[in-house]
Amino acid sequence: MCNDYRLLVDVASIVDDFADLKIKIRFGEGAPNIQAREDIKITDIAPIIRTVEGLRGEGDMVQRRWSWPGPNKRPVYNFRSEGREFTSNRCLIVADGFYEFTDPAEKGKKRKDKWLFTKRDEPIFCIAGIWREVPEVGEAFTMLTMEPGSDIAPYHDRQIVILERSAWADWLDQSVSAKSLIKPLPAGALAVEQVG
Repeated sequence: MCNDYRLLVDVASIVDDFADLKIKIRFGEGAPNIQAREDIKITDIAPIIRTVEGLRGEGDMVQRRWSWPGPNKRPVYNFRSEGREFTSNRCLIVADGFYEFTDPAEKGKKRKDKWLFTKRDEPIFCIAGIWREVPEVGEAFTMLTMEPGSDIAPYHDRQIVILERSAWADWLDQSVSAKSLIKPLPAGALAVEQVG
């Protein structure tokens, strides 16, 4: 599952991209200082956009930890979406790429092959997430997962939920059914290249 993603885009560009969709980004804790990062890994702090209660078309950008400790103390960084209707604590996880790893194609190679997935013709995309507050780490977020779409199936048997741009505002509106928004992207929507 996705345990590494990328965000090279600055805050101003993210705000502009959301403004094109008529979604106003608020900074309840002040504008975060987001550094361009090739690799955002489990337990790292990263930006999310959360629902602003009672306000449709707005989101609050904050920085939070990716993953919370589960019952066995292992990090909960991916969360199955099947059969669930997330009616609170939704968030958008902003990215411009994510990685999957496969067993090496080359014989004798010990490291896994690393694949970068990006959204064709879009500078950023949003992953459906949820956040919660836990005593050990405070507020943290996780990525929702689903059965793989055609672009991911050759690389992994699960995938993160990547929302269509037209669904970003709906994901922040918790009155809209989450199940209606969780679906694979059309074939060819993601570009993939081997990296690392």
